[in-house]
Amino acid sequence: MREISVEQLLELKDSVPVDVRSPGEYDEFSIPGAVNIPLFTNEERALIGTIYKQEGADIAKWRAMEIVSPKLPSILGQVKALHDEGKHPVIYCWRGGMRSKSVATFLSFAGISVPRLIGGYRAYRQYILEEIPRLIPSKAISIHGMTGVGKTEVLEKLKEKGMPVIDLEACAGHRGSIFGTLGLFEGNNQKNFDSLLFQALIEIKDSPFFFVEAESKRIGKVVQPDELLDVKHHGYNINLQASLTSRIERIYRDYVEPYIQEQWFHDKVLERLSIIYKRMKDQELVASLNGAALNQDYKLVIQILLEDYYDPRYAHKQLEYEGAFHHFDAEDPDKAVEEILQFLESKSALMKQ
Repeated sequence: MREISVEQLLELKDSVPVDVRSPGEYDEFSIPGAVNIPLFTNEERALIGTIYKQEGADIAKWRAMEIVSPKLPSILGQVKALHDEGKHPVIYCWRGGMRSKSVATFLSFAGISVPRLIGGYRAYRQYILEEIPRLIPSKAISIHGMTGVGKTEVLEKLKEKGMPVIDLEACAGHRGSIFGTLGLFEGNNQKNFDSLLFQALIEIKDSPFFFVEAESKRIGKVVQPDELLDVKHHGYNINLQASLTSRIERIYRDYVEPYIQEQWFHDKVLERLSIIYKRMKDQELVASLNGAALNQDYKLVIQILLEDYYDPRYAHKQLEYEGAFHHFDAEDPDKAVEEILQFLESKSALMKQ
């Protein structure tokens, strides 16, 4: 039975991490790109854990064998299918213990040599946390702008042009506001965020600089590493500007239009607004905002939020960043990208340092 390190896994071409933990463990966090071929269901895992605590390890192991034995042809067959496709499956569990060892051993008995990951997911996480600070390029170009100016759209277009981009909102599964998960799942946890950030940094590891949105330290349920924040705060600053009308239209298009027919969306808006109401001192404004929301006049809701809630807080956030701000009109995102690339060319000597 072969064993490989995390570093060897990351270097292995066409590797497919095979997570043999329960579906619940896999859903909570996993190695990016992993497939879940579980030995136990969530209920079976809980049962074995209870037996282990109440009756001891030997009885728990015997019960585990009884549960897994009928599943082995299916489990091994799924791994074999990956192997037959020319992929390189690598078996892992939480810490490289009995679950991954059992699957790798049975595969070996069946004539299929598939390695398992030394230390399992825990070793992977320790490795990426050590590597993330080392992978961060030395210069950042932070994209600023009031809510709705199209920062994400500009970043996506820069990436399409081959520029090194770190999309923190994509890593977080959150769009950076109280409404940041509307239409999405509930956002990534810290473990999955760190894994996706590591993957993004690997993709740009040969670049001396990167573009990134000027997000606050916390994005939804996750926090950025201090090393990344430090590079951002001492880099270049690009500020995107757009009219209030275009900002309202963009937010409506991205946040409202896809879900306007869904009752859950209206319920969620009212729920999130109730959080904002607690932070607003002007009760007349609260009443206006609440009335617009109850009438489902979402463009008015957006306008009130921008003018009286988000915009006044924007200038304070910029104080965290050092250096001059370079301003670009983002009414036309494509034009803004071209002008940003011209700005980058003027700073190319500095970017190569």
